[in-house]
Amino acid sequence: MKILLLTPDLPYPPESGVALRSFGILRGLREAGHEITLLSFASGEPPVESNPLNGLCRQIQVVPLPSHSRRKRLLKMLTSRQADMQHRLASEQFETALNTLLHGENFDLIQFFGIEFGRWLPLFQAHGKVVYDAQNAEANLQQTIATIDRKQPRRWLSALYSSAQARRLRRFEGEICRAVDLTVAVSDEDKQLLLPYAGAPVHVVPNGIHVDDYRPPVPSRRQPYSLVFSGKMDYRPNVDAIEWFCAEVLPRVHKSLPQARLIIVGRNPQAQILALANEHTQVTGWVESVQPYLHAAGLYIVPLRMGSGTRLKILQALASGCAVVSTSIGAAGLHDEALASLQLADAAEDFAEAVVALLQDDAARAAIGRSAQSSVRKHYDWSALLPRLLAGYRSIGLG
Repeated sequence: MKILLLTPDLPYPPESGVALRSFGILRGLREAGHEITLLSFASGEPPVESNPLNGLCRQIQVVPLPSHSRRKRLLKMLTSRQADMQHRLASEQFETALNTLLHGENFDLIQFFGIEFGRWLPLFQAHGKVVYDAQNAEANLQQTIATIDRKQPRRWLSALYSSAQARRLRRFEGEICRAVDLTVAVSDEDKQLLLPYAGAPVHVVPNGIHVDDYRPPVPSRRQPYSLVFSGKMDYRPNVDAIEWFCAEVLPRVHKSLPQARLIIVGRNPQAQILALANEHTQVTGWVESVQPYLHAAGLYIVPLRMGSGTRLKILQALASGCAVVSTSIGAAGLHDEALASLQLADAAEDFAEAVVALLQDDAARAAIGRSAQSSVRKHYDWSALLPRLLAGYRSIGLG
């Protein structure tokens, strides 16, 4: 098949969850013999020699990320009934590039990653089968954020914003699901949230990784009493998670283990995240690769209180042989076998107790790490997941 993929940032290097997923799918589709054209937002062209995208794609077109000020976005929100995410990637350059591709090529399939691309549905509906790869059940995510923010007076304005966005996203999400030929959800939980829109069939393809990319060195040299968290640090669920952990959990850990050290790994840390840095907490900002931090971690933490889908950060940690402590929300969507490899805790006291117990038990952490690697290879390597995506294509007459 001739496939056009639309991504919000370049799939390689995979510096975000969307990039990790889109690169896994792109690479798998090319290995399955399909012809890929990629249209993506990015800060620059992929280097010809070092970026594998050049060997995987028949054609790559890149347009710069648009810049929309907070004031402009707020004004748009106040003067329309549309969700902020409908305008986040608004770009005349992208629209021109998309139109040129659609009128110059005949595509069997157009697949877009993320709800933001829904604004261009009228442009590409007549040019092939259309698949919406839903990174989250976005309306539900915003409603969850609003519910949590309402509990903090300093976050009441944010809660009001998220509540308004949830209502608007519910309408926009429904329009997309009813217009496309297939919606791909990343978990059964997300599928159940998207089905009520009564649109295209919803097919589940979990997030995945190339497990061998995360194999730890032998012998493994983990730093005792080190805790690692990773992710984009301007993403609201990640910011909330680490603020809650530092305020409610880490002080409890330090009562038993004052030598415990937290490492926050991820690009674009917001001011409140940078302010957390001290003798016990390191904020790295952007790193070239997360693997060295995962391979050195004494323990990996996922203190998420909001979000949806399957957390790629957990899959990376499991593939790296890390023992993991997560909230139930952080581990949502995982296969039961992978879930059994985690320690789950939702209350701050329970989370701290799980962290302390595992940091003090080298044998338990090693055993959990071995089990984790086995489960993630079985259920979340792209070699196991791509056939599920191809089955979804066949269900709408593509093969």
